[in-house]
Amino acid sequence: MRILVIASHNKGRFAPFITEQAEALEKQGCEVRFFGLQGKGVKGYLNNLSALKKTIREFRPDVVHAHYGLSGLLANLQRQVPVVTTYHGSDINEPKVLRFSKMAMRLSAWNIFVSTKTLEIAKPKKKHTLLPCGIDLSDLQLTDKSTARQKMNLIADKKHILFAGAFDNKVKNAQLAKDAVAHLNDDNVELLELKGYSRDEVTLLMCAADAFLMTSFTEGSPQVIKEALACGCPIVSVDVGDVKERTDGVVGCYVSTTREPQELAGLLQKAMQFEGKTKGREKIIAEGLDNELVAKSIMQIYNGIIYVTAEAR
Repeated sequence: MRILVIASHNKGRFAPFITEQAEALEKQGCEVRFFGLQGKGVKGYLNNLSALKKTIREFRPDVVHAHYGLSGLLANLQRQVPVVTTYHGSDINEPKVLRFSKMAMRLSAWNIFVSTKTLEIAKPKKKHTLLPCGIDLSDLQLTDKSTARQKMNLIADKKHILFAGAFDNKVKNAQLAKDAVAHLNDDNVELLELKGYSRDEVTLLMCAADAFLMTSFTEGSPQVIKEALACGCPIVSVDVGDVKERTDGVVGCYVSTTREPQELAGLLQKAMQFEGKTKGREKIIAEGLDNELVAKSIMQIYNGIIYVTAEAR
């Protein structure tokens, strides 16, 4: 089965969760090729149409899998190959983009939504599945806090709170995180910016941190939350995306009822008092959110679409 994956390549790379999903699909026997989109907005994406059609003619995929709504809309401007579109959050949460995502939903052979909230906003009438993106599980995620701190050169007796992104990413709302940490009134606590690290270094930071903090304005199904769960890191988050669902029942993880720094600070105190690793990894496994199982679910979608397409012909 040949799959053409379409996604933004404006940063010179594809998002890690997209490449990791593709690798999992390859392990299921798919031949995967990537088509990177250059440009922004509808006009920018339309400039890729000619090159996309050429790639489709040459590669002759069985299915085109587009990530994000605008990619899905572009992919559907050709009608020779059925399109699966995955919506990750920003393409649903932002009203200006949602209208284009809705066009993609109507045209796509199948639609995948990564969280209940995005599904509720989009309100697709048919041809859809709720399926969060999976994560890779590794032995590195089992690293104990002391060892992880040594490897990342973190001060052993200091409290470290890992922020869920870069401070300059406006969507991540770093100011709220900084305000919450300031309310702790503790000079021994440091807020770490998640920026400029390799994948392995991010994993080690999650193993080393006393708490993982998310204060984003919007999210879909944030991968970093699932990764922090897999590392057993205590989590504190505002109620955004599917964080409440992912962390539900995991002792040491807390979702605030407000966006007040005082409440977040109180929850951070609780999280930092947690000893050892949380049972987040077990929950990830129980919910089938490792990439291998997610890839198998996607394969079922592909096979169904190919069967229907063949019958129609």
